[in-house]
Amino acid sequence: MDNSTLILLDGGMGQELRRRSQQPASPLWSAQVMLDEPALVTAAHRDFIAAGAEVITTNTYVATPPRLARDGQPDWFAPLHAAALEAAHRARNEAARPVRIAGCLPPLVASYHAEVVPDDETCLRDYRHIVSAQASGVELFIAETMTLTREAVAATRAARESDRPVWVAFTVDDRNGQQLRSGEALADAARAVVGAGAEAVLVNCSAPEAVSHAMGDLAATGVPFGAYANGFAAAADLQPGGTVDALTAREELTPAAYAAHVRDWIHAGATLVGGCCEIGPAHIAAIDTMRAEPASARD
Repeated sequence: MDNSTLILLDGGMGQELRRRSQQPASPLWSAQVMLDEPALVTAAHRDFIAAGAEVITTNTYVATPPRLARDGQPDWFAPLHAAALEAAHRARNEAARPVRIAGCLPPLVASYHAEVVPDDETCLRDYRHIVSAQASGVELFIAETMTLTREAVAATRAARESDRPVWVAFTVDDRNGQQLRSGEALADAARAVVGAGAEAVLVNCSAPEAVSHAMGDLAATGVPFGAYANGFAAAADLQPGGTVDALTAREELTPAAYAAHVRDWIHAGATLVGGCCEIGPAHIAAIDTMRAEPASARD
């Protein structure tokens, strides 16, 4: 592995904020913290950077037009995106080394549930709205936790219109890493977003074991690829509009254990690695330590 090509992403912001805040969980959890306790968001970004992250993602995962209409207020959209950009820039400006900020293009309605994805016209309209709110303050976009090819393609198209690079991360079936949670083939979905302009493809918010089985399909696209898994026992149990209190973390997935999974992805050719829900700064630091080891120690 050539360490010069490896890019380390941050970890799961939402769950990190759950650990740091005293507020009860809600469907708009990370957005509520953005409004009420923005200093916690900056601190979490700062800690991920200190752990080794070279790319941090804006804390806007739940700040989509459909979610705000369902669980909050539509007029929160602009303040939430502005506050998230400010928090990310504040943390980045304090860093002692270069750090890129990625805009977040999440599932519009709910994680893990392809059946609630809006029609194509609505997807493209809403992703354009999110892109317009973030483009001036980010270096790239990450469309993440995509369960359905057409939603991922809409996000990719909207991001490309901003002239920012776009990476697309799919969430896969925890029992079959070669299949999206929609049932579609990962290989087909990855080819579709590359055709739409994605510069990298990843798998995220899935079990590390499933992620390992996805590496071959991602490698076949011919573009940079990678992964950032979650630490949930069964992420798909989360229902639309539900809260993360319904999910259980895997206690055995320690920083060292997680880094061992990441080592396997790197050996498979992954150059973009990090963490998702339940993967905190300590896990990112373990990856950073692992990638600094001599090649003989990593094998």
